[in-house]
Amino acid sequence: MGKKSKKKEKKMAVKETRKLAKEEPSDIASEVLDDGYIDVMDDKTVALFPLGDMIIPTGIDYKPGDPEEDALAVTDALPEIEDLCFLEVPKFFSLKGSVITPAMMLELSRAVQRVLIRPEVSGVVVTQPADNIEETAYFVSISLSDVFQNQNSKPIVFTTCMNPEDPMFDGTKNLLDSIRVACHDVKGDIPTVVVCMNGEIHAASRAQLTHTNKASALASPGWGPVGYVDRDNVYFRCGALELDTGLNFPMLKKLTAKVPVVKAMCGDDGALLEMVLEKEPDAIIVEGFGRGNLPAGMMPAIKKAVKKGIFVVISTRASSGRVLDSTVFPGSVAQCLESGCLLAGETTTAKARLLLMYVLSQKEAIQLKKEDPERFFAYVQECLDPVLTNRLFG
Repeated sequence: MGKKSKKKEKKMAVKETRKLAKEEPSDIASEVLDDGYIDVMDDKTVALFPLGDMIIPTGIDYKPGDPEEDALAVTDALPEIEDLCFLEVPKFFSLKGSVITPAMMLELSRAVQRVLIRPEVSGVVVTQPADNIEETAYFVSISLSDVFQNQNSKPIVFTTCMNPEDPMFDGTKNLLDSIRVACHDVKGDIPTVVVCMNGEIHAASRAQLTHTNKASALASPGWGPVGYVDRDNVYFRCGALELDTGLNFPMLKKLTAKVPVVKAMCGDDGALLEMVLEKEPDAIIVEGFGRGNLPAGMMPAIKKAVKKGIFVVISTRASSGRVLDSTVFPGSVAQCLESGCLLAGETTTAKARLLLMYVLSQKEAIQLKKEDPERFFAYVQECLDPVLTNRLFG
């Protein structure tokens, strides 16, 4: 019997075992958990979306392209999966390297939502190269449609591998931990979209890579993880953050808004910002210094942008902490506010860009901007940072 036939036979055996488990009575005492609920983990299905190279041990006979064979290859590499769930790999695009674009993120979000509306699917795991995993996870979290959010409360877990060539390969554990999280019944108590690495679970809105290659590179500066995986158990220690509830927009068909990023440097005279304005963007993210303050030379270009109706969002180069106004001086955050800028709060530059791209591509948002500019301005500020919105508009 060939290897492919053996794999199919194994898959059929797993299905048959589960069918019998449902039909035949068993000792309920062995199934009741400490909290009194019946363990139905073996009835769960987890969908795996591999973007880029799979993070499974090297040497595994894995050739991306055949979803059924892909799922079997992963299960063969990690037999522990069979005790957790039935794994499937939906047909989806596969890519090499770290070239995931916002358009791909939107396509991924649509595919994930299509899969999760199926009642037998308990969660989704997305594997991708580490470079911009925090952006992909964040984009998916803000792009969950209002219809989807009203009907589903299932985990979407992102993970990656920091050292694929290291003897202490971290990808295998990250993948298995993420599948455990995807099997967890979140019941709306945690962020829908999380990133799981090094045994820690981080909210998509806060997750950041803080090192280029350490296995412990993922962190949520100023916040910390929302949970962790300890051997075969998943623990959550805080609920969903206000920024992890999605934006309640219909699902987009296409991203249309143009949102460039300009990083402020000492002595900046605003020349680069003037060049960006010539491209007529919908919004601009200006990354300032620590608290968000800018060189005074950038202010004329910023005021010009606001006068043209372009949203200008001030973010910070710091890894944690909120952009906030204090004393007024040329280039200060206080002066930016007076000029009509928005503040990113604790949202990173990269995530603020994706947020504005998504919001400003919505037909409803564009209509609201025309009908009630002040209300729309406050709404966008709330999407960036609810705490600041209460302070500025409360």
